Amino acid sequence: MTSTTRTTAWEELVTSALLGTDRRTPPVDLVPPGKEAPLALLDAAATHTVRRRAGLRPAAAGPLPEPAPHDSRRVLPEPARRRLAQLLADRAAPAGSGGRRGAAPDLTELLPQWLAAADAHGYRAPASALPALLDAARARTDLRPLVLRFAGPRGLWLARFNPEWKFALRGSSGGSVLPAPEDVPAVRRLWEEGLFAERVALLASVRAHDPAAALALLTGTWPTERAEDRLMFLDSLRSGLSDADEPFLEQALSDRSRNVRATAAELLSALPHSALAARMAGRAATCVGLDRADGAAGIIVEAPHECDAAMQRDGVVPTPPSGRGERSWWLGQLVEAAPLSIWAARLGGRTAAEIVALPVADDWGDELHAAWCRAAVLQRDPEWSRALLGAPAAPSSTGPGTSSLAERAKLLATLPEEERAGWVAAFISAHGLSEAFQLLGVCAVPWAEPLGRAVVDALDIARDAGSYPWSFSGVMGLAERCLDPAEASRLELLTATPDEAEGASPGAGGYWSEAFQRLVSTLRLRAAMHAELALIG
Repeated sequence: MTSTTRTTAWEELVTSALLGTDRRTPPVDLVPPGKEAPLALLDAAATHTVRRRAGLRPAAAGPLPEPAPHDSRRVLPEPARRRLAQLLADRAAPAGSGGRRGAAPDLTELLPQWLAAADAHGYRAPASALPALLDAARARTDLRPLVLRFAGPRGLWLARFNPEWKFALRGSSGGSVLPAPEDVPAVRRLWEEGLFAERVALLASVRAHDPAAALALLTGTWPTERAEDRLMFLDSLRSGLSDADEPFLEQALSDRSRNVRATAAELLSALPHSALAARMAGRAATCVGLDRADGAAGIIVEAPHECDAAMQRDGVVPTPPSGRGERSWWLGQLVEAAPLSIWAARLGGRTAAEIVALPVADDWGDELHAAWCRAAVLQRDPEWSRALLGAPAAPSSTGPGTSSLAERAKLLATLPEEERAGWVAAFISAHGLSEAFQLLGVCAVPWAEPLGRAVVDALDIARDAGSYPWSFSGVMGLAERCLDPAEASRLELLTATPDEAEGASPGAGGYWSEAFQRLVSTLRLRAAMHAELALIG
């Protein structure tokens, strides 16, 4: 009986009860014969009341689900298991009132670090913690990759039984166990017969094991795939991208889908020896050259006058964004896609630093440098990134490449970790913390000693100056997550409440003391977490 039928039957009984059985006889199908109408009405009402409260009619039990797949990773040590339960319980605890964080560590922000460390040690998630882990990932999208790696195949298996955890199945194998990449018949069968999520996960798995085998899978079914699926599959080639992928990507430049063509062009641009890179290099070289007209070397720019069909096939978007000129838009795309190695020969054998320092005629400098910045990031070229970043102590507005902190962060990400930390430390020493937040976000964790010391020294200077502590809450939060835990003892001196300087913000000293107490407590807690994970289970 459907819910609509039950509702109608109940309304019929209510109507008969209100009007009286003498005036409104209940329907025969609701009131069995052989009883007086009032008694039959009450019996029918009692029966329907039980049905309404139960919500569902009893049904035969369904088959049991298949057992959860095996997870061969190491068992989590008991102290680490207790710590995980504490972190997950704190995530669900109600937030305090008033907005003041207090001196206690923020366990919610330590959960990502704990998950990353547990995964690095090769531990599997305790079965009892899987529901809380999936709930945490549902509430915080930034946790999802970490949680799903730690939860492993059992987490995906469990996610199938709760609609609120369906996010875990998107882009994954849907909870099924993938075949080993070297099991060619099983891989081929799943690739040809599997669901889309299974195929995406399979392609990523095979790509990590054997890039050529993954490319062969994709090539075999490419013409029959839907456009949106082709785009997702093509994106998987970013992992392990090499010159061996060029023939396939070159064919994809003629794909029916504009998004697929654009992605193929982007991937080919990251291959400096590809035919597309050579074509872009030829175009860019006709636009940018050395100018010796006034006796002093400089750069002269002649932007393209049209965006022809060949350029569009190679990924150049013809229509610029609102407020952007066509010629500068086309120029930027050509220079961005051209290999950076061409410019030394084109511009007199100069190094990247010397090229970036040359004056650019007719106000094309910003456009040219911005395109070189994008190329350095795309091609992961540290020499050009160093040149475009310039000296960390130089004012941002006079930098050789870009004054944008977001662009500088991308350039920094191409440098080795130690060099990156040293550059940001020098930047903080010269400019303070107010402009460094985005730059700190690309530095390896835990911060190297010079960077950690520069951050703490800058915070100490702000504290002694009586600055508003709330202005530095973001950096303080980063320090809690990124400072080396060994720094805790050195920071003890800063936990005392300082004397308030003249003109200081009222109560700032107490807030600073509280913030440094929290920082020290958090660093010590992080040290304990890592020690617990290092135990032999």
